[in-house]
Amino acid sequence: MAGDYETFEGIYLDLSRQPGKCRFAASGMGWKPSGGDTWTLTNTEISSAQWSRAAKGYEVKIITRTLGIVQLDGFEQDDFDRAKEAMKAYYKVNLEHREHALKGWNWGKAEFSKSELHFNVANKPAFEIPFSEVSNSNLAGKNEIAVEFSTGDGTTNGKKKKNSAAVDQLVEMRFYVPGTVKKGEGEDGASDAEGEEMSAATLFYDTLKEKADIGEIAGDTFATFLDILFLTPRGRYDIDMYESSFRLRGKTYDYKIQFENVKKFFLLPKPDEVHHMIVIGLEPPLRQGQTKYPFLVMQFKREEDMDFDLNITEETLKEKYDGKLQMHYENPAYQVVSQIFKGLTGRKVTTPSKDFVSHHQQSGVKCSLKANEGHLFFLDKAFLFVPKPAVYVPFDRVSHVTLSRVGGSVSASRTFDVTVTLKGGEGEHQFNNINREEQASLEDFFKSKNLKIKNDLVDDSSNLLAAALDEEMDDDDDVAGPRADRGSADEDEESVDEDFQADSESDVAEEYDSAHESSGSDDEEDGGAPDDDDDDDDMEEAPDVEEPAKKKVKTKK
Repeated sequence: MAGDYETFEGIYLDLSRQPGKCRFAASGMGWKPSGGDTWTLTNTEISSAQWSRAAKGYEVKIITRTLGIVQLDGFEQDDFDRAKEAMKAYYKVNLEHREHALKGWNWGKAEFSKSELHFNVANKPAFEIPFSEVSNSNLAGKNEIAVEFSTGDGTTNGKKKKNSAAVDQLVEMRFYVPGTVKKGEGEDGASDAEGEEMSAATLFYDTLKEKADIGEIAGDTFATFLDILFLTPRGRYDIDMYESSFRLRGKTYDYKIQFENVKKFFLLPKPDEVHHMIVIGLEPPLRQGQTKYPFLVMQFKREEDMDFDLNITEETLKEKYDGKLQMHYENPAYQVVSQIFKGLTGRKVTTPSKDFVSHHQQSGVKCSLKANEGHLFFLDKAFLFVPKPAVYVPFDRVSHVTLSRVGGSVSASRTFDVTVTLKGGEGEHQFNNINREEQASLEDFFKSKNLKIKNDLVDDSSNLLAAALDEEMDDDDDVAGPRADRGSADEDEESVDEDFQADSESDVAEEYDSAHESSGSDDEEDGGAPDDDDDDDDMEEAPDVEEPAKKKVKTKK
């Protein structure tokens, strides 16, 4: 070692994008990128250290006493001796050399340490997951646990999110944990008879939730709302509200959402005059497997009242939430929940625009988006369609609005479509089957917001009138038409009969006569003497005509 410190160049701290200079000294260690801020760690925080292969060469992983895991990547293989000597001389810590499993197996043994989840294959570590990176976990099945990782930049609850520095990020990992275990087995020495049997997946999930600090302590909850109906994601959830986050607890999924991720908050009266909806806009969106939910939609009955007391001291209320919250609430449920959310998140509650009133004196209209029925609300600065899929369209992104009708059926005269085209070729949203009575109120609202309107309904009015007249004419034809057509057909048949009755020498008459009088039974009964010559002539002219008539006909002259 040269002097009182050891320096290494080109080192990356916690997956940073820029390398920097790392220095070990007796007082602690530090890292500084070119043109950036200096990071330091005191010697009393260093608990242990490990040396292993990593993404950019070799890594020194430092396990701290209170700050979690620190990763220093980018060392050369020849730096091992220098780093080991510096760690032992300055911090009295042995730099342990660890080799990772390279078998490529996806099955092994999971172990929980103080700061990480280790996945070992053949008694060698395959990978580790720092608990500080776990943002959420759910029981995705009977034996399956989904672990979600933070995707936001910066810090959350004082924890630095390392993977936010990368362009490509791992967002979810799933573990299959089969089998069952005994409650308290190996812990309190409980016998098999006393211990309750539980699935190994549930034990894994509970341990991860505790280690990763996903759920706060129950005593720290400011408010808890039970059995709240959610339209998106569908189901009933209990809501636990904390100082900096809230948690949704359902039968299958649990979600922890930071208040800083709440970007929009809406309170909407449903046009059915029975319910109110609370809509929460999230960024980043809530994830459920491969599905993303940028909006949470809750529904409350308008007449449902709630008597509620906050679980908070008066000192805390005055210091942090003076004028934002109150100790006791006695209002309709949707008002209580929205007021508490507003006080804790600090977000403004947005309501529908007063400039729009529907034909039925409501703040929204019923329509459908593709195959999904819902309600379109008109805000002061945006359109909002709920519940699923929730679509938020600010007016500053709208190029123009088109009122049109699709199809020529009778129902088309009662409904119309509104197509919102976005600027810059970003696409469009078509809201279908809006009641025809809402056209005037919608046009007035669009004009008040200075939105360009293309009204195809006026162009279709003449076509619709012509179609209606055609339908009426068709109805008249349906009454008299069949009789007229049949009459013309009867006239044609009568003309053929008249030609035949007029002793015409047409082929039709001759064929008829030959077919009529060439029956052998006629000759036997009547003798056939007066007509023998005629029969011979007719047979020569129409030799291919068969005898279709089987009944006997007598001719009188």
